[in-house]
Amino acid sequence: MLFQFKIQLKGITKPPVWRRVLVPSNFTFERFHDVIQTVFQWEDCHLYLFSPKGFGSKPLISIPDDDWPVDYDAGKTKLQDIFNAEGQTYTYVYDFGDSWEHLITLETISPELALKAVCLAGKGACPPEDIGGFMMFQHMKDVLANKPNSEDAKFFRDQYALLKGETWDEVYEFLIEEINEDLLEV
Repeated sequence: MLFQFKIQLKGITKPPVWRRVLVPSNFTFERFHDVIQTVFQWEDCHLYLFSPKGFGSKPLISIPDDDWPVDYDAGKTKLQDIFNAEGQTYTYVYDFGDSWEHLITLETISPELALKAVCLAGKGACPPEDIGGFMMFQHMKDVLANKPNSEDAKFFRDQYALLKGETWDEVYEFLIEEINEDLLEV
């Protein structure tokens, strides 16, 4: 089967940051993690988990660790083991410091077969790694747009290689062709 998911970063607006993807139902959650990393253009340098509502909800799906027990091993658990109904939601949390929560919604289930994931659509540029979470990301965008001469704006421009007057979304825009090319490796 083929699952169509909409995945949206929680807490980010103007514009929201989301992706719509087709993913084979036999992908493991570890491979689904790789898909999400690719479509959001994250750098895959932090821990992650899947669970119904994020931190504190069960079952917890991730990479097993002696210090951090999980209910299901992400490398062995397939999407079809958890997802079974259109409209079902789940949460993917990436980077436990910044706590990027992604709401995953299973939009459609198709009997079609596929070997690779494909990004169908999306909106919004993904935040940079280690910025400090969605509130700091929104702050950066606000400062760049409304206080371009401030020390904060200068700091963000220097930190993220932006020229004066450039916005995060126009420099780091969502480019579906690049993402789908990168998905060929997942």
